[in-house]
Amino acid sequence: MGIYGAINSAVSGLAAQAKALENIAGNVANSQTTGYKRLDTTFSDLVAGGGSNQATQVAGTTTATSRATNTVQGDITSVDVDTYMAINGEGYFVVTKAADVVDGSTTFAEETYYTRAGDFERDQEGYLINAAGYYLQGFPLDPITGNAVGDNPRVVLVDNQPLAASASTGIDYQANLPRIPQTTNYDGDTDASALLDASVTASADVPVADELAFLESSISGGSITIYNENGTAMNVEVRFAKTANADAGPPVVNDSWGMYVNTDGDATNSWWHVGDADFTSSGALDSLTTGGIGTVNGTGDGFTIASLDINGSTASNIEISFAGGALTQYSDPDGTASSVELQQDGFPAGELNSVSVDEAGRVIASYSNNERRAVYKIPLATFQAEQYLKRVDGAAFASTGGSGAADLTGGGQILSQKLELSNADIADEFSKLIVSQQAYSANSKVVTSADEMLDSALNMVR
Repeated sequence: MGIYGAINSAVSGLAAQAKALENIAGNVANSQTTGYKRLDTTFSDLVAGGGSNQATQVAGTTTATSRATNTVQGDITSVDVDTYMAINGEGYFVVTKAADVVDGSTTFAEETYYTRAGDFERDQEGYLINAAGYYLQGFPLDPITGNAVGDNPRVVLVDNQPLAASASTGIDYQANLPRIPQTTNYDGDTDASALLDASVTASADVPVADELAFLESSISGGSITIYNENGTAMNVEVRFAKTANADAGPPVVNDSWGMYVNTDGDATNSWWHVGDADFTSSGALDSLTTGGIGTVNGTGDGFTIASLDINGSTASNIEISFAGGALTQYSDPDGTASSVELQQDGFPAGELNSVSVDEAGRVIASYSNNERRAVYKIPLATFQAEQYLKRVDGAAFASTGGSGAADLTGGGQILSQKLELSNADIADEFSKLIVSQQAYSANSKVVTSADEMLDSALNMVR
């Protein structure tokens, strides 16, 4: 039985090394596969019977099993594709497979898979799919709050639907008005020459006939483009005209200014009067007064325009805010409005330009109107025992009873414009290959030697 036992052990060694060679070959073949996790080989001995202690036992056969390396991070490399991602740390992207195409639209399988291959690109329908054919899943984000919607991830879809226009609701206005505005009419000597021309009615809209006199006795306050509810652009040009200089009183009269915006084509008036602003001797805004198209807002730090008509377009409920002391009157040697800054919150409709992923793991849609929208949050799946995940095609895995269910609340960090490479190193695999080849040859030599010994035993009886 000893010779036959030796043959049996050697044959098991050949089988075990053959399995190791198979793993090595697969690792070498996938050394350039994105997100691939190599399979190492573990050898276990099977003890032969025939003795009650080691002194009377003999070495038995061996068996080879594959050992997962899911927890071994692959190298991360930079790429120039906005939708490519890598995971730094633990976790897997949640993906699924296409099931069918119905009426030109893709339907998806119920099975969920997990992968580290983050080479996702947007297809013609707007889905993010990687080179192995897996579709990325994520949590949709509420457009108002930015929070994830629901507990179950969905297939990420960023379609080509235009982003609807958003009407402007407010203009944040900042400026410093000079104590003496150097208008065209200003003679450089008398403060009164810098006031609004007497031919123009103060605190009223400016008729077309008085436009030249108004322009020569006022200063520019900047301009900005706003948008009405259908996305039409409206250019709002602001001018200020000083209407009164302060005196010692009583009663004390503050420095007063009128605020105007252009009509840009109205047949009757060239400038709308918004309201008036009074300043204290220190240059701080003291009070606002309701004007022609504007009313002082509820907080008293700006004007509200219920309906603003510019060049045939209308915007509703526009609030011009001077909150935080943004409108002042400090002495300025140039005699112009300084530190002028206008910001508004509307935008026109926009076409989808590109899709990217940010460092927070959110899918970002960028539009032609320079707006950006976070549309999905990408979760990472972690497992209690990821070494028991089942390998499937395309460098992906399926959960098993041994791995446990996926936890979508943790994981490492998503890196945008990065890819995780295979963790199979060719140099290491070649080292294993040499060892396996030598072991295979040694086992075959045992079989040869046993055969020769059997021949010798048979020749004894000839």
